[in-house]
Amino acid sequence: MKKTKKFIYLISPNKILSKNFYKILTKLFKTQKIYYFQLRLKNERKNKIIKIAKKVKKITKKYNVKLIINDDPHLANKIGAEGCHIGQKDFDIKKARKLLKNKILGVTCHNSIILARKAIKNGADYIALGSFFRSKTKKVKFFADFNTLKIVKKFSKIDVVAIGGINYQNYKKVLLNKAKFLAISGYIWKNKILSPEKALKKLK
Repeated sequence: MKKTKKFIYLISPNKILSKNFYKILTKLFKTQKIYYFQLRLKNERKNKIIKIAKKVKKITKKYNVKLIINDDPHLANKIGAEGCHIGQKDFDIKKARKLLKNKILGVTCHNSIILARKAIKNGADYIALGSFFRSKTKKVKFFADFNTLKIVKKFSKIDVVAIGGINYQNYKKVLLNKAKFLAISGYIWKNKILSPEKALKKLK
């Protein structure tokens, strides 16, 4: 099975409570499987996000991982992240593209060909499709199917990030259906059986 060496798009837990988090993150980056790391702290104060982001940035830089900030292009620019990821209701795509200039812009497109075309037209560098499976990270409003992924790949060379409930039992199926990156969060951070390092190790 052909795939990129770095095929994981790791999303942070919703809250970062322990200083141990940075040690765990370092161990995960050492595996050389993670291409993107998205800092997604929806309910934190801006000053706390900046403080965490600065610490994370040092680690992502060391291991050549691209740091993506969720929802906020201004913040992505402020801390020198490689890019920003926006949802359909979070930020206007055209405005985000203008603010980010040459930085990476990722856009959530659920299971919609129309949204995918719009994101590509407005300058997205990658799109996220999902949820492909039930997710522990957030309540699933939209389920995606592999047919949508295949259609997008036919009309565009844009990278597709597959999201939603991906784990070691189903990840190969997603890669075989031409997703470039696998977005994972709950499988790593909320795994009741495996440590983050052991969970990631199972994705080969």
